Amino acid sequence: MKRFESTTFGIAAKLAAAALLLSGACSAQSAATTNLACSLGTLAGTYAFHITGQILTPAAAAGPVSGVALTVFDGFGNLTQVDNVVHNGVAPAEDWRPSIGTYTINANCTGTFAFFPQPTNPQDAGPALMVHFVVSPDGSEIRTVVTSSPNTPPFTASITSTGIRMVRGY
Repeated sequence: MKRFESTTFGIAAKLAAAALLLSGACSAQSAATTNLACSLGTLAGTYAFHITGQILTPAAAAGPVSGVALTVFDGFGNLTQVDNVVHNGVAPAEDWRPSIGTYTINANCTGTFAFFPQPTNPQDAGPALMVHFVVSPDGSEIRTVVTSSPNTPPFTASITSTGIRMVRGY
């Protein structure tokens, strides 16, 4: 009888483990397809961002990054931004470097934006950046990671930011 119980227990444990693995896969799938009703209008307003991280390669650009940005999302897929980012302990030449860009957002509140610096001082020229993000369904908070640059040689970075909405959209 004990052998039957231990065999039955072993089979039940294996089935439970398989069910847990499958439920995790189902959860991961549903996160990508969950409709949280986000749209371009979810990101509408003025956001304050805290930026932190590090450029890893190429060697000439490698070093820590820390800064702040003020970004206005128009609710229609366009953005404007000013930022002040310290790189390798060196402050930018101009106090607030302007940028313009565009963004997309999915129903599950994930999205991307690209922004293109428009410095008035050529010393502050920087690459355009592609950013992936997750925004709260009410648009009050956004978390980002820099993933690439659409128009410069490849680089490796670990730069993240968190933004909070200061003023609701237009």
